[in-house]
Amino acid sequence: MALITKIREKSGIAAAAIAISLILFLVGSDIFQGRSSLFGSNNQEVGVIAGESILLPEFQKKVEEATANYTAQTGKGPGEQEATMIRDQVWNQYILDIAYKKEFDALGLKVSSEELIDMVQGNNIHPSVRQQFTNPQTGQFDKTFVIQFLKNLKTMPVQQQQGWANFEKSIAQDRIRAKYENLIRLSTYVNTAEAQKEYQAQNSKFSARFLYVPFFSIPDSSIKVSDAQLEEYLAKHKDRFKGVNSRSIQYATFPVVPTAQDTVEFYNQIKKLAKDLAVAPNDSAFAMLNSDVRTPYLLAYSEIPEVVKSQLGTFQVGGIYGPFKNGLTYSIYKYGGVKKDSLFTVRASHILIAPANKSDSAKAQAKQRAESILTQIKGGASFETLAQLNGMDGTAQNGGDLGYFKNNGSMTKAFEKAIFGFNGAGLMPGVVETEFGYHIVKITDAKTNTAYRLAAINKTIAPSQATLDRVYTQADAFANANGTLGAFEAALKKDKNIIMMRADRLLENATSINNLTNAREIVRWAFDESTSIGDGSKKVFEQDNQYIVAYLTGKTDKDNVKVDDYREGITNLVRAELKGEKITAKLSAIKGSLEQIAQKYGAGALVENVSDVTLSTGMLNTAGPDAVALGKIAGLKTGKRSQVFTGDNGVFIAEKTAAVAAPALADYTTYKSQIQSMGIQRASYYINEAIKDNAKIVDKRYKFY
Repeated sequence: MALITKIREKSGIAAAAIAISLILFLVGSDIFQGRSSLFGSNNQEVGVIAGESILLPEFQKKVEEATANYTAQTGKGPGEQEATMIRDQVWNQYILDIAYKKEFDALGLKVSSEELIDMVQGNNIHPSVRQQFTNPQTGQFDKTFVIQFLKNLKTMPVQQQQGWANFEKSIAQDRIRAKYENLIRLSTYVNTAEAQKEYQAQNSKFSARFLYVPFFSIPDSSIKVSDAQLEEYLAKHKDRFKGVNSRSIQYATFPVVPTAQDTVEFYNQIKKLAKDLAVAPNDSAFAMLNSDVRTPYLLAYSEIPEVVKSQLGTFQVGGIYGPFKNGLTYSIYKYGGVKKDSLFTVRASHILIAPANKSDSAKAQAKQRAESILTQIKGGASFETLAQLNGMDGTAQNGGDLGYFKNNGSMTKAFEKAIFGFNGAGLMPGVVETEFGYHIVKITDAKTNTAYRLAAINKTIAPSQATLDRVYTQADAFANANGTLGAFEAALKKDKNIIMMRADRLLENATSINNLTNAREIVRWAFDESTSIGDGSKKVFEQDNQYIVAYLTGKTDKDNVKVDDYREGITNLVRAELKGEKITAKLSAIKGSLEQIAQKYGAGALVENVSDVTLSTGMLNTAGPDAVALGKIAGLKTGKRSQVFTGDNGVFIAEKTAAVAAPALADYTTYKSQIQSMGIQRASYYINEAIKDNAKIVDKRYKFY
């Protein structure tokens, strides 16, 4: 019965897990109008999706339902970050229910009742069902738990029954989405000509000599760019500059720092807590009740802060130790000895090499590549560097670091078995195969199951109410005295101690500004239709440890792109064009060998050589991977010289000195597979973007939240 109770509690969490996976699919590339009643109009429209208007009362009702579900599952109300996530979840559910459903219906995609039963208790169990109905003793999915749960469903409270209904709806939508995505993926086709072109790009090589004059050889200050030129460039390249609704602000920040008196009172509080912790009959409970930041009572060695580890060997059972400082948080500990945990903890890094597809030949190629990398590491190469260069998952940028993890099923079974079957630390001798591919693994902290009993009280030093009131009074006085941007700038000139920050191109639904994590109120003020450029907030915005007075410095409009929206970027592009024209004119007037032309041109002209360059990975020394230049040189006949031409970052004259064509292949299957695999990987993104563009989504939530 304990298991059933646990499953009942988690049914809502499972539904949320599916919803989050759908949100990730929807968000794609952007984890990126009308008036509302809050801004002086009676319009209650939160947004428009595929022509359907979403009204505030309906949207807010769904948000409240989701919030109630979150509170029931976590035992606490959502903070600002969680509330934003809940609203995003509800919004993305609308996109699924409206925009995606139209596509699904057009193709007749459905999940039948028989299919849903099969996903929950049949032969093709949905992964989320497997996750929620796992036998804690064996760590394996147990279908009998599902059946037992469903038999008891009608006797459960209505809220839990609704939670299960939402869960079933979520996995059904996930299945329909998977069907739709798979249909699109099946349309990905690569012909022999495309494969042959890719093969040639990877294997045909050329050598060349070229004269290169980079744009940066001419000082920017010597090239004047007029507004008329910027306007002309924007008019010709409007498709390259998408409009967005954004705001730019400057703001004065008034930090609230604990005074000397605040610090004295804090230390007295810490000393008293240490004495009380020493005699507390239930030290772990006492520590939890009195901590600003709660930590577990039993900690693996890896989970103990470094500053505490350094003194852990001196701890005596029953002793009080600290305070230990970490930023503004001070911690005191009561040590209760050690305990052998039922689970082991380890820290490891890996380099994942995934096959291009599920064929035996692709797997063999991936394994061969993984073993080659392993050999390099054994020969002294840096594991972290090779992970960054070769890793095919999100850990690559961190040198393959997986952090600490336990043998509790958090990793795939084959990976976990290999890791926890290895003794000590260091590079594992062979590659590890899992369903994701082949892993080169280094154990960075050996497995251990020793846990330490540490009752910790963590207190963060904070300013007193008197200090808060004093700083707020200063900020409020500043806001009243400097109500406009002009007044603010004048105040900055008079008082060099004012802390000024700026934030450019804030988006409508932004929740943070620089290091201000809960800045939604400031963003809403900036987007209020009554706020004009040059206005000051007049009111003081409160942050965790500071007060803010804001000023609006700029706006951009999605439907009216202006030069000022992209002034710096367009200026750089126009300046590069003008530099290119200037360099080209000078080079075109000079005759002779490349060296003679470079000498006559003067400072900035370089003559360089490259050998065995390919189109797919070519580098042109100083010019780098200049795509225009690579294409131009590859297209030259051997022994011929090009005309003066402009590349991505400079101007060239090139001579092709040698070329080695890739030998013809009888079978281009490998290259077809490479291109097709890349197309399939991008399918989700392209599907998502196409559906959202077609739905013409207008998001007005920023006006209400």
